[in-house]
Amino acid sequence: MVSSDQRRRQLAREKFERQQRRREEARTRAKRRNTVIAASLAVVLAAGAAAYASVGLSDGDSADSAADSPSAAPSQSEKSTPEPAMAVDRKAKYSMLLKTNQGDVAVAMDAAKTPRTVNSFKHLADKGFFDSTKCHRLTTDGIFVLQCGDPKGDGTGGPGYTIPDENLTGLGKAGADGMVTYKAGTVAMANTGQPNSGGSQFFLVYKDSKLPPGYTPFGTLDAKGLKVVKDVAAAGVEGGATDGAPKKAVTIDKATVSKG
Repeated sequence: MVSSDQRRRQLAREKFERQQRRREEARTRAKRRNTVIAASLAVVLAAGAAAYASVGLSDGDSADSAADSPSAAPSQSEKSTPEPAMAVDRKAKYSMLLKTNQGDVAVAMDAAKTPRTVNSFKHLADKGFFDSTKCHRLTTDGIFVLQCGDPKGDGTGGPGYTIPDENLTGLGKAGADGMVTYKAGTVAMANTGQPNSGGSQFFLVYKDSKLPPGYTPFGTLDAKGLKVVKDVAAAGVEGGATDGAPKKAVTIDKATVSKG
């Protein structure tokens, strides 16, 4: 006959064994999860290195691996301002003029396909948001863009709100590699790498570049503006790098968005 003391020891041992099994199962699940995450990161990094290894096309809300995509990341504390109310005419033509120290850059904007993006740019330009800001990033290998629109000038600034992605199918269907071609002259939104996370940062493509179709294409550079950007790119990146501040510094003295 089992004594009460033996029974208590048996129950304690069984409880301990159950705890050990649960802990081992948890370790196994964590190991499996970490393996999947590591494999996913490896794929992302490999894709980045092969297809768009030089730009974090982000907009300040996260660091979207700032070296791998057009990223922009305003801090969470900045996300307190509501998106501006719609004030543009979706059926009208709009253009943005960036008067820079390197020359004028004109952008034809597609209000029909990207009304909320155009509306945001007009709202920000009307209040002088872009005036006296620097184009903080140039990439010259893998992808070929000049990134602007950050009031802080370091890739972390934004307007305090985000806008939704638009026109993501406008550049055609992604290929087997998951990429689409952003042709030279394309102007598109940077973001944090997450859906609907655009702010104020944008990039100007000066040479055909393959990127994931997650960056809202909302405008096209005129020939003169494209030449200005190409001239900046030809001077290279500070320190001889392939990703960083342009050696030929670009400051937007004045930005305007006009109808017609």
